[in-house]
Amino acid sequence: MAKLYFKYGAMGSSKSAQALTTKFNYEEKGMSVWLIKPGTDTRDGADIIRSRIGLSQKAQVIQPDDDIIKAYHDAGSYDVIIADEAQFLTPKQIEGLRKLVDEEDLPVLCFGLRTDFLTHFFPGAQRLMELADSITEIKTICECGRKATVNARFDDKGRIITEGDQVVLGGNDRYTAMCHRCWKQRIKEQEAASK
Repeated sequence: MAKLYFKYGAMGSSKSAQALTTKFNYEEKGMSVWLIKPGTDTRDGADIIRSRIGLSQKAQVIQPDDDIIKAYHDAGSYDVIIADEAQFLTPKQIEGLRKLVDEEDLPVLCFGLRTDFLTHFFPGAQRLMELADSITEIKTICECGRKATVNARFDDKGRIITEGDQVVLGGNDRYTAMCHRCWKQRIKEQEAASK
């Protein structure tokens, strides 16, 4: 009966807020929630999940080399698992969450990005797309009003970055959700201006 859920969206689509609201809703019904986040995400503190609208909660940190099934059993007994920034979990950890759904009948809700600043899958997100029972897009909009799908990364001068490491932590100071059309247009304009 339990399912593995992947709820993804571009930067600024309220993923963390929805994760924390979902946690509240489960707890309001008397259920216990194992709230987790990858150790990669240290923007708001190693063990804090914080939304742009000010909601925050402590979470258990999952490091890249952690066995997620062992971590779950060591943490205690819970009715549901909620993972924020799930794109930073390893494919093996996503497979572990899938196993917990199947073998422990635990609902697992993963919130995160689908793709990076170059529109390439994060490995954890790709594995979620392959294994999740339910995949839902959390929508947000570009400044032009179209649906935003690209997590555009900017440098200190406001130029779109088109190369570099897949993971560079940041929020509104470094990233903007854009539609693909606007993103490509800005890159084209930058290239023309530099000639």
